[in-house]
Amino acid sequence: MDAAFLKDDEELSGFLSAFENGTLPKSNWTHAAHVAVATIYLWSNCEGVLSKMRNAIRRYNECCGTPNTETSGYHETLTVFWLAIVAESLNETQHKTALTAVRYTVGLFGEQRKLHLEYYGSDIAKSMEARRIWVEPDLKILSCAAELLQG
Repeated sequence: MDAAFLKDDEELSGFLSAFENGTLPKSNWTHAAHVAVATIYLWSNCEGVLSKMRNAIRRYNECCGTPNTETSGYHETLTVFWLAIVAESLNETQHKTALTAVRYTVGLFGEQRKLHLEYYGSDIAKSMEARRIWVEPDLKILSCAAELLQG
């Protein structure tokens, strides 16, 4: 995966700033970028991470002209799902810096946009209900999800 934000701490910081202030080009808001932001937020502080991620994605979408509706923009279930997947992987490993953590999780999950299909019997990405509210997996347990929803 060739993502500029993986190059060094300065690039990673610039990427995060651009995302948070809504200036990251929409073409750079890839699945790997989502994984990177989830990793940075989890690595720095797990408390309130779901709320922080939810608000940041919604704000970014608004800045880019993507409406957050029942059919587009922010997706609650996929956000919780990916935060839980990244949290589980970070809990199993030790990283000294955010950059090494991001490189690790992007290496593992940056190309796995459809991983949720291993956990859900239907494609929840297309579900209006799952876009609005958390829907639990029906095929595999996602252990960190409950913790994220409480914090």
